[in-house]
Amino acid sequence: MTLKLVLGFPDYARPSEKLAAALGIPCRIADVHRFPDGESRVRLPVGLPAQVIVCRSLNQPNDKLIELMLCATQARKQGVRHLTLVAPYLCYMRQDCAFEPGEAISQHIIGGFLAGLFDAVITVDPHLHRISRLEEAVPATRATALNSAPLMADFLRSRLDRPLLLGPDSESEQWVRRIAEYCHADYVVARKERIDDHTVNITLPALDCQGRTVVLVDDIASTGHTLAVATRQIKASGAAAVHCLVTHAIFAEGTEETLIRAGVENIWSTDSISHPTNAICLTGLLADALRPGQ
Repeated sequence: MTLKLVLGFPDYARPSEKLAAALGIPCRIADVHRFPDGESRVRLPVGLPAQVIVCRSLNQPNDKLIELMLCATQARKQGVRHLTLVAPYLCYMRQDCAFEPGEAISQHIIGGFLAGLFDAVITVDPHLHRISRLEEAVPATRATALNSAPLMADFLRSRLDRPLLLGPDSESEQWVRRIAEYCHADYVVARKERIDDHTVNITLPALDCQGRTVVLVDDIASTGHTLAVATRQIKASGAAAVHCLVTHAIFAEGTEETLIRAGVENIWSTDSISHPTNAICLTGLLADALRPGQ
């Protein structure tokens, strides 16, 4: 009888199967049914082993969090002793303080919720702005934040000759700096002033874009408005080409069109969230973190 199993969900079945194949262990997919009133029924395979790795990225998280709670609780009832959550994109990490009186600090609440369900949580490039370690947000026995920068740097090196990397705001600095260090590229970071959910002002640093290839780098792209504003300013400064590289392609409807209209030539993302822009596979990075001794 196998001692480990990857347990996936229908919306993330292919990445779960790839992870299991890399680890050399079986993969099973939970059965999920959504009732007309929005409730979920989750059915797990019978005969689960002692150690189960639940694989599911947590974009569009609200239904998924409930289903993870049902999954983890039922797995324990079926005798699973050690549960690991592999969530390449980890939701609710951006709200890390109360910006207005009475606001719920979702990073602490959701992090504690997941730590109560799983013995270990593994993710990639979580949005940790005011803290330095994932375990401060997710107090599980093991909380691991993997760094995709080497993979992203390798990708850029294989396609572009000494691009200029640009982070659109101060929060992106940690990602653009890491990638630039790995691929020995120049980088700069812009300053952003957010007016509302759909309006931002971007101030570019003093830089010479004339004739250069510029890559906008960020951990998350959602509406694309910030990246689009930055792209238009970079193009106006004389850049020869602008590309966009993000870890997590959350991408609301119309985001790609917004970026292309602004002048972005290529949009590349990791496969943390399944999307047509996926160009960088995280399977090997995740599998290495799950192997014994890691």
